[in-house]
This record gives sequence, C-alpha cells and structure tokens, in this order.
Amino acid sequence: MIRDLAYLRNWFCSFVGRGCRDDRAAQLVEFAVTLPLLVVFVVGIFDFSNAFTLKQKLTNIARDAARTAAGDPANDLLSYSTSAPVSVIDAFQVIDNYLTANKISDCGVTQASGILSPPLTWQFTVASTSSSPCGITLTINRGYFFPLTGGTLPSASCSSQASTGQTIVIGTCVSIQYSYQWKFGRVASLLGTSATLPPQITAIAVALNEN
Repeated sequence: MIRDLAYLRNWFCSFVGRGCRDDRAAQLVEFAVTLPLLVVFVVGIFDFSNAFTLKQKLTNIARDAARTAAGDPANDLLSYSTSAPVSVIDAFQVIDNYLTANKISDCGVTQASGILSPPLTWQFTVASTSSSPCGITLTINRGYFFPLTGGTLPSASCSSQASTGQTIVIGTCVSIQYSYQWKFGRVASLLGTSATLPPQITAIAVALNEN
C-alpha cells in the first residue's frame, strides 16, 4: 500500500512538473535578500528615535539655561573680561547639571574651557576625537539682540541678527551642539548606499533679558 502511494505521488509530481519541487531553498534566498532591509529598517527606527529624544532633552536644557542667565542681573556684563561672568557660569552649571541628571555625558567640559568669542559671547568646547567620540560646544551670548517682531531662529553660534533701523530687544541665546554617533549610516552601507547625516545634534533657545 505504501509503495503504491509513493508511486502515485511520483507519477503526480512528474505530471504537474514544478508544483511538487522542494521550495526550501527559495525561502532561504528570500530571507537572505530581505534580512539587510529588515536590519536597516529596525536600526533606523531606534537610531532616529534616540536622536529625536536627545534633541528634545538638549532643547529643554538650552531653554532652562537661557532663562536662568536672562533672569540674572546684567551688572556683571558692564566690565566683562575673558573670564565668564556670574550669569554665564550660572547657565553653564544648569547645562552641566541637567546633562548629568539625564545621564548624558558632559564630555568633560569645564568652566576653564570657556573663551570669549564675539563680545558678550562665551564658548565652552570639547572636541571629539577618534579615541573619544564625545564632543560638545556650548555657546552663551548674553548680548543677543533680535527684531521685536519676526526674525528667524539664531544660528548655532548665537550671532545677532537684527539690522540697523529695526526695533530690537536684548536677550540671552544659548546653543548646545552635541556629537551624535549614528548607527544608521553604517548599517545602510550593507545595501551599498551612503547616508549623509549631521555629526552633531543642535539645540538653541533664546530668552529676553529681565535685568
């Protein structure tokens, strides 16, 4: 009986042709083709989600720092020097404490790294290297002036944008540029493509000086 069934199966498969062939090899090929796409898709979701979350946290930090500095008296700006005034140090400490509280590395940035760039603008920088990819640039401009109405978001350097003849207000601009190590670009190379992504996540906030 079993031999008869085997004979009938062989006869049927030889009659219908490819319908009875084993398709396990085809499934392996399909899996091998779709696996890189699946990996790129999953890594992209996690990578861009992490970047967006970091962007939100840095924006909150920049806002708090700008409000803190803008609420401080401006007397320390009347005779400023290369060393950062108290209001700038307050903003720096808000940023550093917030980074630590959110378990984000401050890259070892210190108050001593601050340098006077344009007037009333201080920058604190730790450059990223191949051995230490963590990099951060903090820009605090206590004399940022911008149009009373309209205007656009300031640049990462917090440079003033108002032109002559405009009614302007004076505020504090805080910019945070934080190095971000993208994983998506490396995974995308599996498909033979390249992805150009910004090496830093930037957050900027402006607050009107109260004093």
